[in-house]
Amino acid sequence: MAEKYLILSDIHGNVSAFDAVFADCRGEDFTGIILLGDDIDYGMRSDDIIKKIAKLSETEWKGKVLVNIWGNHEKLLIDRELERLSTDRGRVMARYTAKNVSPEAVRYIETEMCRDGVSEFCLGEYRCLAVHGSLEDVYWKSISPENLRGEYAEYDFVFSGHSHYSHCFSHFYPVENPELRNKKAVTFINPGSVGQPRNQNPYAQYAVLSLPSKRIELRATEYDVAAEQALFPEEIDPFYKTRLTRGV
Repeated sequence: MAEKYLILSDIHGNVSAFDAVFADCRGEDFTGIILLGDDIDYGMRSDDIIKKIAKLSETEWKGKVLVNIWGNHEKLLIDRELERLSTDRGRVMARYTAKNVSPEAVRYIETEMCRDGVSEFCLGEYRCLAVHGSLEDVYWKSISPENLRGEYAEYDFVFSGHSHYSHCFSHFYPVENPELRNKKAVTFINPGSVGQPRNQNPYAQYAVLSLPSKRIELRATEYDVAAEQALFPEEIDPFYKTRLTRGV
């Protein structure tokens, strides 16, 4: 029986982009959803995004949230280690987000999301890893085709985010298995960023995995960028809203 999984990462408080993804998927039958962190910050509606994710359990997605891990921005909200950010504008943004997230949203992040930033799970016979960044650093260093940042030979699928660059590729590890020509394939999937893409495509980006075909779709859908940009107050560096125009 065919199954489909929706994969989202790096929503970053962008409600218009988040809603556009679910509108784009309307009418499709999904077995589960995988959430790879950084739901908050950079965008102006972090509190609303957490509330929307919390309410998934009251919709047709009830029982289908398979993974819901912290990213570095959830971690920053809770531990306030703002020195990890590389710019003062990032620290101003993080403080703004912390000031405008409700106690209910903070409670959800602390109690309902996986604070480890990494989660092992299975999709049928396939062994999977979800990690916001990489096994080298689950919060702050991302996987790329050029640098895997960790050892993943025991998995069949590795889902990651953080970079805001979508990818799908296979890496072949040496194994003692003549039937597989002594190679073990691991498929790496990064869905890109829903709410703040940086791959020069401003559309909201996400991924869909179909099993058992192993078909992977890296999707992008248009959303109302101007509506989100209009929400930014003067105290926030315009960098964060202007980058949404071109997806950089």
